[in-house]
Amino acid sequence: MGRGPSIEARKNAVDAQRGKIFTKIIREISVAARAGGGDPSGNPRLRTAVDKALGVNMSKDVIERAIKKATGELEGVVYEEIRYEGYAPGGVAVIVDCLTDNKVRTVADVRHAFGKFGGNLGTDGSVAFMFRKLGVLSYSPGADEEKITEAAIESGADDIVVYPEDGAIDVITSPDAFNAVKAAMEAAGLAPELSEVTLRADNDVAVSGDTAQQVVKLLRWLEDMDDVQNVYSNADLGEDAYA
Repeated sequence: MGRGPSIEARKNAVDAQRGKIFTKIIREISVAARAGGGDPSGNPRLRTAVDKALGVNMSKDVIERAIKKATGELEGVVYEEIRYEGYAPGGVAVIVDCLTDNKVRTVADVRHAFGKFGGNLGTDGSVAFMFRKLGVLSYSPGADEEKITEAAIESGADDIVVYPEDGAIDVITSPDAFNAVKAAMEAAGLAPELSEVTLRADNDVAVSGDTAQQVVKLLRWLEDMDDVQNVYSNADLGEDAYA
C-alpha cells in the first residue's frame, strides 16, 4: 500500500491554498479602497472585504498595507474589475468576476478554461440576467431557527430560508442592507458561520454524469485562477459530479 503525502507536502498544499485566498482578498481590499476610500466605516464594500480578511486570520498590518497601496500612500498595482459570462456543458450559465492587472492575459486564460472543459465564453449580458445580487448570512444545522427568524425580521432581512434536508438556515438581504443586517444579527448573539454578498440564479439547470463532472472541473479550474475572485453558476449537480 502506497504512502500518503508527507506532513510537509500537506502543509505546503495548505499554505499554497491560504496564499491564493489571501491574494484574492487583498485584491478585493485594493479595489474597494480605491473606489470608495480607505475608511471601512464609510465604505461598505471595504468593510466587507476587511471582515473577510480578518475571518481568515489575515494580519491587520497586511490589511492596512493593502489599503495604503490602494489609496496612494504606498506604491502598488492597479487592478481592473472585469466580468466574463459563458456557458459550461449542459447549458449551465457561468459568471466569472475577475480583478486583474493584465486584461489580455486574463481573458485568454478564461477563454482557455471554458474551451478546455467543453464550454464557451459568451458576450456581456449573455447570462447575467439569470442571476440576482443579494446578501446571504448562513447558519449551520442545529442553529436556533426561532431566534434567527425573529432577529432577521427585526433587522430588515428580506427572507429566511430553512433547508429541510438538514435544517441549515440562510438569511437573505438586499446588497444595500447586508452590512446593517449582519451587524444586527451579531449584536443579537447570532453571528453567521458564513456571510457574503453574492449572485444566485433564479433557476438552476440540472446536470449529471459526465456532463456534471465536466462542469465541476471547469468551475474548479476557474476558481483556482489567480485573477478570478468569484465564480457563479446555475448548475444543479448530482452527487456523482464529484466522483
